[in-house]
Amino acid sequence: MRLLFKWKLFFLLTITFISAQTRQSTHQIQSEYYKTIMNPPVDRVTVLTGLDVLLEKRIDLITGKSIALVTNQTGIDRYGIPNYKRLLALDDVHLKVIFSPEHGLFGEADEEITYNKKIADIPRVISLYGSVRKPTSEMLQGVDLIIYDIQDIGARFYTYISTLGLVMEAAAELQIPVLVLDRPNPIRSDIVEGPLLDLNYQSFIGKYPIPIRYGWTVGELAQKIVAEQWIPASPPLSVVSMEGWYASLWYDETNLPWVKPSPNIPDVGTALIYPGMCLLEGTNVSEGRGTDHPFKWFGAPWINGKILSQELNKLHLPGVVFVPQSFTPISISGVADKPKYENQLCDGIEIRVITRNEYQSLNVGVSILKKLQELYPENIILKENRLNRLWGSDTLLNELQKKRKQINFYATGGLTILLLLTLLIK
Repeated sequence: MRLLFKWKLFFLLTITFISAQTRQSTHQIQSEYYKTIMNPPVDRVTVLTGLDVLLEKRIDLITGKSIALVTNQTGIDRYGIPNYKRLLALDDVHLKVIFSPEHGLFGEADEEITYNKKIADIPRVISLYGSVRKPTSEMLQGVDLIIYDIQDIGARFYTYISTLGLVMEAAAELQIPVLVLDRPNPIRSDIVEGPLLDLNYQSFIGKYPIPIRYGWTVGELAQKIVAEQWIPASPPLSVVSMEGWYASLWYDETNLPWVKPSPNIPDVGTALIYPGMCLLEGTNVSEGRGTDHPFKWFGAPWINGKILSQELNKLHLPGVVFVPQSFTPISISGVADKPKYENQLCDGIEIRVITRNEYQSLNVGVSILKKLQELYPENIILKENRLNRLWGSDTLLNELQKKRKQINFYATGGLTILLLLTLLIK
């Protein structure tokens, strides 16, 4: 028996040694990352957005029309000129009214905004974020075409696509055609993550039965809304497609200028992280609002960032490493009004994406929530209504409330080691 035990132990140690030698450490991964990050690819794909195609090749679609434009600061042409300025410069097009989504026409607000006076040469601006989220018949009086031109980021709970649906509903009631000017899904439109929305949890941050990372462009989504009858009635819909775009492109692989789609999405890297890390808004953990790195940083005064980073790195989640990070959230006008733990020192984590094509945003977000529940069951607060609306059902909440310790064996040889340990115990 002793001889058998020795052979089992020797075999176990051999397998463990081999796994340790073949698997890169977190520091090795980080080292490789920093070798390449300073040399990003320089070749970019030339892409014409729906707006560019409309103005350069399909102007006939708007000639002689009285137009309502749904847009914000992201509605620019390839030269960076706002869409409303391009429309106002056309003699045979009448821009009657502009509707702005959450964050305002210029991305200047982190809360509700009201436009009470004329802005520059813009005829009329109406916010659709606040008491009125669906255009009324009075607002659309004299309009015979609605144009939607907003850059989305590919996440179900990003409210611009909810505004799209409500505008389409209003247009259907008045039989006003809708023209959607397509724009890229900045985090690729060929990757889908997360569960479908359960319509019992439908809200402004989740209007359609689609995954969290839904994998379409906004033009494709508009067509899907009509085809699947996700709104009570559908208007006449046309989509001006992009030229040069294909589904596996990241936004920064195109020649298009980047404009922050909202105050807390400063770059494509944050847009990638957002679908998973926005789940923290359903907890009492800071998601990094009130810092220069929203969603890339998260933490709380009761978190030990060193221990948490070690535990998360043990999961060997693809394409990411977790680094301890301390920060103090502050109020930033137009960006973060009274963020969680304002002016309090938080210990936590910086998320560093190493390989974005491998990074699984929802897997990371859920893994973080599970680990926080495991390490800090007495500290973490789950805001049930908010979390359920973000996730699109109560399944995640129910799983977290079980408070089960989750063991992950992502590493090479992990399952083998588990089986050997079981054998030795027996």
